[in-house]
Amino acid sequence: MMKRFFQNTRKPEGFLGRMMLRSMNGGHTPLSTWGLSLIYPAPDAHVLDIGCGGGANIARLMNLCPLGFVDGIDYSSESVAFSRKKNAADLGKRCEIRQGDVGALPYADAAFDLVTAFETVYFWPDLEKAFAEVLRVLKPGGQFLLVCEMDDPANTTWTGLIDGMTVYAGEDLKVRLEQAGFVPVRLLRNKKGWIGLLAGKAEGGLL
Repeated sequence: MMKRFFQNTRKPEGFLGRMMLRSMNGGHTPLSTWGLSLIYPAPDAHVLDIGCGGGANIARLMNLCPLGFVDGIDYSSESVAFSRKKNAADLGKRCEIRQGDVGALPYADAAFDLVTAFETVYFWPDLEKAFAEVLRVLKPGGQFLLVCEMDDPANTTWTGLIDGMTVYAGEDLKVRLEQAGFVPVRLLRNKKGWIGLLAGKAEGGLL
């Protein structure tokens, strides 16, 4: 039963998926708050949150960018429905949420000032393709914020419970982002071991 429940961290489905989304909206608050403290987007920034889950970070990003617009995407239909319900008052006005794949983002080139991804990179099947897509949809001078609670691949506490989960070392993610064409890339770590990667897209970048 426990394994079945935690499978919903990867792709929430049904009643257990909704339980997981409620849990993540609350449980990830300290991590999300720390991650968002690392960035200073313009008030009117256009933001994309990848793996938007229960939609709590969409609400936080709208507060952070009160004149901006926030798009959210998740490959779980349960997450999309949950997130839309949570942000119903702003849907179509200050935010939009759709189902989709990080490996084929349904957005135009250079569409976003900021792209965020919290606790989701563990489940991306092809990092090279995903990072290329993030770079493509970022505006020149834009920023990608990647936040993870875990970065020790040797710790199998969660990977043993959740199929399809991979934990990456922060240094590994930094190198992969640089190889994808992000510049500069900064790796930050707090006292709890959480990591945040800030990856920029060069001004004048064509991709």
